[in-house]
Amino acid sequence: MSGTSHKEIYLVISQTGTWLSRLLAVITKAGYNHASISLDPQLRDMYSFGRRHAYNPIIAGFVKESPYFGTFFRFRREARCVILRITVTPEQHEQLREFLTEMYRNKEQYHYNFLGLVLAAFDVVYRRENHYYCSEFCRDALELFSILDTGSYEGIVKPVDFLESEQVQIVYTGSMWKYAMQCEPPLRVHANAG
Repeated sequence: MSGTSHKEIYLVISQTGTWLSRLLAVITKAGYNHASISLDPQLRDMYSFGRRHAYNPIIAGFVKESPYFGTFFRFRREARCVILRITVTPEQHEQLREFLTEMYRNKEQYHYNFLGLVLAAFDVVYRRENHYYCSEFCRDALELFSILDTGSYEGIVKPVDFLESEQVQIVYTGSMWKYAMQCEPPLRVHANAG
């Protein structure tokens, strides 16, 4: 494809290193337990459902994340990730950008699906309007704009499930902080970091 006929988005599958992520790793027996969507390779803004404050896992909902501030910055020595690139049309890229921007503008209307996450551990699907856990949100957003064939994740979806898609290309595996620091040009750390 020529450079003008397609764009790329990024699905970031991660393990933050928080006590909650370590607990989820024990329960799920998976190396990665969080999923986020980004529209740029530097991961300046990643969208997901997670903690709103780096020090409090209970206050959670729709969030904008980054390696340069918040939870990923606080746990930068522990945070690991797999970055997946997905080729999309310019129309899909713009639709997703508008969707994420609008959701973030109205972020107070969205809540974390804590009960859905707990029940997922027992293979029980629990959905509520405007409530998501991270991988549930990523699946629905990618499905909404026909970006990823999510038919195999119709019930419960775990972050590691995205690694098995033939539509994604793994572009990086390792420390999220090292990835952020090797981006060209390097980005300045957010003023509220740490």
